[in-house]
Amino acid sequence: METICRLCPRDCGVNRGQKTGFCGMGENLQVARAALHFYEEPFLSGESGSGAVFFSGCSLHCVYCQNGDISGGGLEEGCGKLFGIEITKERLADIFFELKAKGALNINLVTGTHFTPQIAGAIRMAKERGLDLPFVWNSSGYELPETLLLLEGLIDVYLPDFKTLDEGLASKYLHAPDYPKVAKAALEQMVRSAGPMQMDRSEQALKESEDGLMKKGVCVRHLMTPGNLKDTIRVIDYLADTYGDKIWFSLMSQYTPMGVFPFEELNRKVGREEYEQAVDHVVARGLENCMIQEGDVAEQSFIPAFDGEGVLTE
Repeated sequence: METICRLCPRDCGVNRGQKTGFCGMGENLQVARAALHFYEEPFLSGESGSGAVFFSGCSLHCVYCQNGDISGGGLEEGCGKLFGIEITKERLADIFFELKAKGALNINLVTGTHFTPQIAGAIRMAKERGLDLPFVWNSSGYELPETLLLLEGLIDVYLPDFKTLDEGLASKYLHAPDYPKVAKAALEQMVRSAGPMQMDRSEQALKESEDGLMKKGVCVRHLMTPGNLKDTIRVIDYLADTYGDKIWFSLMSQYTPMGVFPFEELNRKVGREEYEQAVDHVVARGLENCMIQEGDVAEQSFIPAFDGEGVLTE
């Protein structure tokens, strides 16, 4: 009997044992990098680094994706051959321990929605072997609640994007007009699964980050895109009205122009004035659990080298 894939909202129904799905992936885990990562929110990366595992493939294909070599960003259907190395879930469990040995504060699973069953299996293996680090689910927010339920009791911190509340922008830039509705339902499930927020504010944790380290909870990211301040305001209002300070909110200004054509409006950075207006709105809404970015972070590179580091047996 064929196994058809229904893991993501694309519902492509592909037998990924025979061909790739909308995500660009077959049935086997494919990982592009597994290494310490220092560019997450401070309460996740700290000074020691987050143990980031970057999975190949993605169910969104945002036209402005900065990880296009491994995600297929910018493609409407099918991703062709994306960089990554195929591994087993047993190898993935071993990678978790190797990251811990390097000093990782947590295990950060980046864009793994289309591999959720295999990842869940690897987490169980690692926990049975005594791994005691928090697991972070770092995703696009474009996920089904029923798929997220496969992670129930396994993920400690959810780190989803909340890209837009505008169906037109979602259709144009994400190829997913249903993104706002889907992201709302996914976030609701994440908050329910994570339970009350828990921060480690021990002496050691405060050495890593002035806010301590997040042990359980949800941090929602919103990457501002140029010219879309009104949409950002809507996202802030929705999160404030729905969740308040039950979650952390990370307002990101690091959008980097990638030469996206024919979307000329995206080929500039987010203006400092745009970002400051968004920050002012966060303050006006009284959101205390908020991370903002200072300075011209778009001048910095948050994109790691996707070269297979840490994936093969060391």
